[in-house]
Amino acid sequence: MTAVSSIAHPEPTAPVQPLSADGSLSLRSVHAWEGAAATSPKTQLARTVLAYADIRNALARREARVADVHVFNTELEFKTGPVTNQRSSGRCWLFATTNVLRYDVMKKFNLKEFQLSQNYLFFWDKLNKANYFLELCIQEVERPLDDRLIMHLSDDLIPDGGQWDMVVNLIETYGVVPQPIYPESTHSSLSLPLNKLLKLKLREHKLVLRSFHSSLRAASPALADAEVVATLRAKKEELLGEVYTIMSATLGVPPSPDAAFVWDYYDKDGKAGSWEGTPKQFLKAFENQEHKVSDSFSLINDPRNEYSKLYTVDKLGNVWGGRPVLYVNTEIVNLKNAVIKSLKAGLPVFFGCDVGQFSDREGPTGILDVALFDFENAFDITLNLTKEDRLRVGESSMTHAMVISGVHLNAEGKPVRYKVENSWGEDRGNKGYWVMTDRWFEEFVYQVVVSKVVAPDDLVKVFEGVEKIVLPRWDPMARHLSTLLPA
Repeated sequence: MTAVSSIAHPEPTAPVQPLSADGSLSLRSVHAWEGAAATSPKTQLARTVLAYADIRNALARREARVADVHVFNTELEFKTGPVTNQRSSGRCWLFATTNVLRYDVMKKFNLKEFQLSQNYLFFWDKLNKANYFLELCIQEVERPLDDRLIMHLSDDLIPDGGQWDMVVNLIETYGVVPQPIYPESTHSSLSLPLNKLLKLKLREHKLVLRSFHSSLRAASPALADAEVVATLRAKKEELLGEVYTIMSATLGVPPSPDAAFVWDYYDKDGKAGSWEGTPKQFLKAFENQEHKVSDSFSLINDPRNEYSKLYTVDKLGNVWGGRPVLYVNTEIVNLKNAVIKSLKAGLPVFFGCDVGQFSDREGPTGILDVALFDFENAFDITLNLTKEDRLRVGESSMTHAMVISGVHLNAEGKPVRYKVENSWGEDRGNKGYWVMTDRWFEEFVYQVVVSKVVAPDDLVKVFEGVEKIVLPRWDPMARHLSTLLPA
């Protein structure tokens, strides 16, 4: 894959007449293209092979599969297990989060295998997103239904995915629990039917609130704005009861964050143990106090926008009144250095990327490599979009969250490849683990989450600053990390 600073096609220096004057597809053009293709041995070979084979398999470079080995000279000393599986849901960000957090739990309790409950965070996230959406409906009740913002919010109103700061909101509000305390359900692992029903009800609720607002204003035109909002919120709480009923029936009734539970377990030596307390207390009992979740933040690499600035996204969140989504934009080398420093400190790294780009998602090797497919030679083309170009034209964005748990450094200490823990089960990748090349990192990694302790001081200062640049809700950086398992 070629990356250049600008699109390579030369600009016209004089007017050129098209073969089709009215802009329709001309057969004269087709004949010209076919004439060129018919005389190209490369195109003829491609036609022979690719009519009967998936281009991802037929054009996968053997050299890449040989070079991208699962060997890393810098890894986390403590190993976790098993590799998790989000199944048919878009909960990658919650799996990446719990995969990071379980390191400290397993070390503290001397465990061989362990998972935190992804379903627990999923339940509270969904319920809060429903509340967040209806609060936005109240806030924007006077905008027309066909307003761009209203239409966008209604389209993406309660996704499975999310962002790091939304994780912080959930964990600080509700704590965490071991998976046996609140296990998976059919609809946590198969979220589409639940999401469809919830969207149906919430869109209905939006119209109910709008109708309620119109009636209220007509009946009491002198009513203060604060009283109108309070009345609408009372109606919203009534409507949310329907959402809770649906969710508790399909996902199960979750533990209360302030109610004690008992967790019985075996450690890796076969010794039985027991722990009792609330979800909030469980978080406090194992969380690394030097590297707390709330003290970690997102470094992003977005070449469209100015570096060393703090960015947020308009109306993107889950817990109403909670921490907003915050990004510190910086050069890609700072993301790499933060990953290496974190790993050397024994810290796994949550990161966001565009996993569908140049990835061996079907193969047993689990490769993320810009040199994986030989598209350019096969089709006699060049691929010229830069990272900035791909963001600008909608070709790429953050789609998936995973965990970096190792890196291979060359003799100069520069990264060559990274070890990635995914949440697609052990049947994909190398027993659930993936190898990501440094060039792929540069092109398709957008976010790494780092502790303030290991982040550069100047970027911590940016994160702690007051001034924020607000991105619109439809910006590529507003995408939820929410990739389903490939079909």
